[in-house]
Amino acid sequence: MATKKYDADSIKILEGLEAVRKRPGMYIGSTDKKGLHHLAWEIIDNGIDEIINGYGNQIKIILNKDKSITIADNGRGVPIGKHSSGKSTPEVVYTILHAGGKFEEGNYKVSGGLHGVGASVVNALSDWMDVIIYTDGKISEIKFKEGGKVDKPLTQVGTSKNTGTVVTFMPNYNIFKNCEFSYSTICERMQESAFLLDNITIDVEDRRGEEVRKVSYHYDNGLNSFVEYLNEDKTALNKIVPIHGESKGIGIDIALQYTDSYNETILSFVNNVKTPDGGSHEVGFKTGITKIFNDYAKEQGILKAKDSNFDGSDVREGLTAVINLKVPEKLLQFEGQTKGKLGTPEARPATEQIVYDTLKYYLNENKAEATAILTKMGNSKFAREAARKAREEARLGKTKKKEQASLSDKLTPPQGHNSKINELFIVEGTSAGGSAKQGRDRKFQGVLPLRGKVLNTEKASLADAYKNEELNTLIHCIGGGVGAEFNCKDINYDKVIIMTDADDDGCHIQCLLLTFFYRFMRPLIEEGHLYIAMPPLYKVNFPNSKKDNYCYTNEELKEITAGKTSYTVQRYKGLGEMNPEPLRVTTMSPETRNLIKVNINDAALAERRVSVLMGDSVEPRKEWINENVDFTLEDDFKK
Repeated sequence: MATKKYDADSIKILEGLEAVRKRPGMYIGSTDKKGLHHLAWEIIDNGIDEIINGYGNQIKIILNKDKSITIADNGRGVPIGKHSSGKSTPEVVYTILHAGGKFEEGNYKVSGGLHGVGASVVNALSDWMDVIIYTDGKISEIKFKEGGKVDKPLTQVGTSKNTGTVVTFMPNYNIFKNCEFSYSTICERMQESAFLLDNITIDVEDRRGEEVRKVSYHYDNGLNSFVEYLNEDKTALNKIVPIHGESKGIGIDIALQYTDSYNETILSFVNNVKTPDGGSHEVGFKTGITKIFNDYAKEQGILKAKDSNFDGSDVREGLTAVINLKVPEKLLQFEGQTKGKLGTPEARPATEQIVYDTLKYYLNENKAEATAILTKMGNSKFAREAARKAREEARLGKTKKKEQASLSDKLTPPQGHNSKINELFIVEGTSAGGSAKQGRDRKFQGVLPLRGKVLNTEKASLADAYKNEELNTLIHCIGGGVGAEFNCKDINYDKVIIMTDADDDGCHIQCLLLTFFYRFMRPLIEEGHLYIAMPPLYKVNFPNSKKDNYCYTNEELKEITAGKTSYTVQRYKGLGEMNPEPLRVTTMSPETRNLIKVNINDAALAERRVSVLMGDSVEPRKEWINENVDFTLEDDFKK
């Protein structure tokens, strides 16, 4: 086959927004549902930046019937004068990459947006965009089409004393295939923004259904309300401690509270942008809080001279904290392109000192609460040291013979010892375990059958987890330790794969295991080692065909049987019903299987979901299920 000539004419320079349409993933990360919502966040963040800097206090978001979205703020409004390029300023802002007010020093003291990239990228990935601007006593409008072409130049359409910007855009659904804006996703993100800004009101409206859905977010107590929300289903040990201060031009706002939980929840933000990977502000916070509690415990005689200090994990057990820093533009440094980690070096000592000083005063003024918190830290320290001793004994071969026999009796390990390629399948029951053992690739795949349902670890301590035989076996199989000392570098498997039946019991076991991994082996999730297997629901055979057809959803079954009258369908009620070869082909072989990778996109939402769905309180769980799960008596598959 002849190849096209490769010369200087083969090199194409993508001008302006054409580059965005050609490679959208480079600008918004992906073209799935997450990427679609990223478009909304870019426009919304422009309005939030106005509010952060003292201009305006309201944002309204409308999901329109035609699947477009409207985002309005009452900030200053985009300037409408002529730009030095000869174009109107709104045309420049919405069509030129790296053009925006955040580049000019003095316009924004703090900012969390993408420095002028956002608005133009949204325009590039939209079928059309309509911008209405209220400023200078005028109402002006500019319209775009086909990914950024001017459809109607900037025109005055009225007069008004109001200020602000209203942007309506229709995403290009050829780029964002099979996607649409999620009302709940937008509401969750907007509630978070309302928590972080005391003076903001955010309204969200969904007009797409038969009934219009509306919600309004406004919190006078800001971060305190955020912590209350996160701890709603937990028992608090103390009142929420607010921490406020400023150092070297950096504004620091923190709220924290201890609960009866065995887990820590720390959420951090910089200029209202989430920093899921932490950074210098989180390091400063953790250092300051560990130092003050150790100093206080020694002063009060709780820690004797011969005692070792509280570890950071002891101090943070049961802690819920929200950190929000306002960092001036000139000091702002992020690590990586996604702005997931703060790199500003000044933030660490500033946060550490303000946390130390505030908590020192709080502990001295609230002796009863301080005692309750320190008692919990002491229990954590005792359990941690006991667990470490048990692990050291296991490494030295002092583990009880009964435990060793129990482990070898359950686990079928891979023949190879390369932890960088080995996989562990956690399966439900001995029958499924038998099929999995025969269907696996012995060289690198191990199988661990579970007997019954494991402990719900949402309200359990590390000691409780060790007492549970199935979880104890799981901990030893995976390696790497457990709890605060878990280390992914020491695990025995590159992939840990949950493989349960596609029924109620299987889903319940899956939830229990996910809760355990989230609570006691969270780095396993964060570093991409936890997966969920996808066994098929149906096997379909047609007359005169030797091929087995597998369907993973009801939709696939309808599609493959559409228009056909003669066929047989087997509904797999459990993995134990599958012979080893079909199980290998459909679910276990890397060449032919599908896996769901478990990750944490939103730490606050994940914490809230686990607490509500796996905690003791029935009403919040019932409310969430009624709102988010469709119940029907109709069976999609008719024999």
